[in-house]
Amino acid sequence: MPDKKKSDKKKVAVQLPAVAREAAVSERYSLELEALASVAEIVEVDGTDADAFLSGARDADALIVSWGIRINQQIINGLDKCVVIGVGSVGVDMVDVDAATEAGIVVTNVPDVFIEEVADHTIMLLLACARRVKLMDKIVKQGDWYKGRPALNHIPRLWGQTLGLISFGNVARAVARRAKVFGLQVIAYDPYVSELKMTGEGVEPVSFSELLQRSDYLSVHPGLNEETRGMLSNEQFAQMKPSAVVINCGRGAVIDEAALITALEDGKIAAAGLDVLEKEPPDLDNPLMQMDNVVLTPHVASATTRMRPETRRRVGREVSLVLSGKWPMSCVNPTVLPKVDLERWQPYPMDRGPNR
Repeated sequence: MPDKKKSDKKKVAVQLPAVAREAAVSERYSLELEALASVAEIVEVDGTDADAFLSGARDADALIVSWGIRINQQIINGLDKCVVIGVGSVGVDMVDVDAATEAGIVVTNVPDVFIEEVADHTIMLLLACARRVKLMDKIVKQGDWYKGRPALNHIPRLWGQTLGLISFGNVARAVARRAKVFGLQVIAYDPYVSELKMTGEGVEPVSFSELLQRSDYLSVHPGLNEETRGMLSNEQFAQMKPSAVVINCGRGAVIDEAALITALEDGKIAAAGLDVLEKEPPDLDNPLMQMDNVVLTPHVASATTRMRPETRRRVGREVSLVLSGKWPMSCVNPTVLPKVDLERWQPYPMDRGPNR
């Protein structure tokens, strides 16, 4: 079957990349176009500000976004034809999802492509903090070889310690599977996940306060929204064990960074492993940069050879599905689906009855 004429194709707007654009659009977006080529063309638009973006994207049928300009209410209200915004990540805080829902625009994300990578990174930071790897490295390089063992003699072994998970989504479940191999007891707090789901994974459901009080290691996994922003602050750190370690491979702003710094400086908690921060990149005078009990990585938990290519293919497939008149595989705002003219093509699940 011949391709649709270019004039018949939908328009998908993407932000102009910051890097030099030496190759043609068809080459640079070849992964997205694997699914999109038959139904749409990709057009790059200026993302300097909302007005500049709208001048090029106003008549777009779809947007593909990742990091860069935030798709806020002003942009969403200025879109004339857009039916779908495809986000190339798990988190969707770069899009005003409420405004998109109000406008009847489907928002999709990529929730399952790099779960295992982020879980690996979380466990890496946990182990690095548990064994104080940053301090051990410093001790060796300063010629203080014999100071290493005394520094670790007061650190309990991992076996039998308790790992607490804030949120019990895909990444947290993958972390729980890994943690059990190291003999950790796993508890979790997530008011939006059934207790049966947790217990079925061998994880004990607990309240938020109990999670804070019992956790020897606390791993933070919720998405960033008004409910979760700053949910770990002075009050929460005060409830934790002074020997506790905080790990964050989710969103930086879920932790009140000033409160975290104070808790570490005052000995209210013992250590932290952070792949994400409130401000990225951080200022070089950020106190976290100088702490021997803090391990930092530059928001790279999902980075592998597979991550970017498969994420780009997936976002292209999601947008293509919607432009072809079908439900996407992953809809961030599912309440919009019954209100738009899209066909549900996925089978209805048969593993649960009504009223559940």
